[in-house]
Amino acid sequence: MISLFDLFRIGLGPSSSHTVGPMRAGLAFVQNLLADTPVSRIQVTLYGSLAWTGAGHATDTAVLLGLEGWLPDDIAPDHARHVIETIQSTKRLTVNGHTIPFDPASDVVFDYETVPPVHPNTLQFEAFDNTDTVISCERYCSIGGGFIVPEDTSPATKVIPPVSVPYDVTSGRKLLEDCRGTGLGIAGLIRANEATLRADQDVTAYIDRILDTMMDCIDRGLKEDGVLPGKLHVKRRAPALFRKLENGVRWNQRAPHEIMDWVSLFAIAVNEENAAGGRVVTAPTNGASGVIPAVLRYYRDFCPGASREGMREFLLTATAIGALFKRNASISGAEVGCQGEVGVACSMAAAGLAAALGATPDQVENAAEIGMEHHLGMTCDPVGGLVQIPCIERNAFGAIKAINAASLAMRGDGVHHVSLDQVIRTMRETGADMNHRYKETSLGGLAVSFPEC
Repeated sequence: MISLFDLFRIGLGPSSSHTVGPMRAGLAFVQNLLADTPVSRIQVTLYGSLAWTGAGHATDTAVLLGLEGWLPDDIAPDHARHVIETIQSTKRLTVNGHTIPFDPASDVVFDYETVPPVHPNTLQFEAFDNTDTVISCERYCSIGGGFIVPEDTSPATKVIPPVSVPYDVTSGRKLLEDCRGTGLGIAGLIRANEATLRADQDVTAYIDRILDTMMDCIDRGLKEDGVLPGKLHVKRRAPALFRKLENGVRWNQRAPHEIMDWVSLFAIAVNEENAAGGRVVTAPTNGASGVIPAVLRYYRDFCPGASREGMREFLLTATAIGALFKRNASISGAEVGCQGEVGVACSMAAAGLAAALGATPDQVENAAEIGMEHHLGMTCDPVGGLVQIPCIERNAFGAIKAINAASLAMRGDGVHHVSLDQVIRTMRETGADMNHRYKETSLGGLAVSFPEC
């Protein structure tokens, strides 16, 4: 079972696969070391996409936080920056209570040559004793959404180990069959599954925490001016856009399509926070973290009859769709391109919005299918290896397309030619065929067409 607690995680920007995952891997490595292990030195090696775009995605600093014992949802962004600055200035690292020499410039290695055998997001941790002998070596794959697995894990076990649940989310077809057989909506099926793992009130509390974190992230992004970190010197646009929209003419004198500007604003606000290393929710990844919050805010602020319970139903429904993509394809930009990030987020948001607005399960499945169908083949080509161009605007367009997909699906009766399962299979096959230069390496597409300086 892939749980709501797995897909929606609170963490730090700018990337779930390149920041959150490596941080978790660093922590896992030190936790596997015995407390009395005489470690004199640690070396981290980044391979594949983690090497090519790791500097822009803060992979090199994320592993430092993990090695110092931090999880992404446990540390505030400001404190994270302080910890990193201390390590860089003192060239010392505290591992399991012991301080050792550590120079990030030489002890974090970017290996651009070695092709990792299992997954393009691979990193290796080595611990040495005082004779410079390796006493521990572990390799991890960061497979998207903050998920990590040991490199020697079988591909068949990339997802969470099987858990006995009432409704196994294996395909869109089975989801619809279970809905028809029980009379439950998709959200009801997921709620029943979650209840096998934890108390129902704990599920509701976590959903509300995720919702509050998403809304808080939008609010922070609307206020924070300045320039985003990195060599592109991208200026934050959300505050200025917010002021223009807020100070515009009265609603009854505005063009109806201005609502799209608000939806875009919400997504941009989140992804600018993400690019700045702020606190965001993987939804299902950091690179696509603006789509679902933007559509949720649209539902909350612009849809008559919107309610907190509707927002919960939104996230529970989105969980089912995200689980299908993770289980049967990928949510990793390094594996399948941005169709696996913004495309999946759009599909999840379309389904969630349709459910919150009262759609039937067949209409919800149709909304999810439409959302992904029109993201097929989308490449992941971040300029300068930064989650900024085209990532920030791309989330805005993903949110708009999700609303459109939900609207189109609800105008129909749920009957359509191409199923969600067929689209998921097509996405997986398209990602496999995609040249590696367009899969989060910054070696193709906009990343090389746009002059960085």
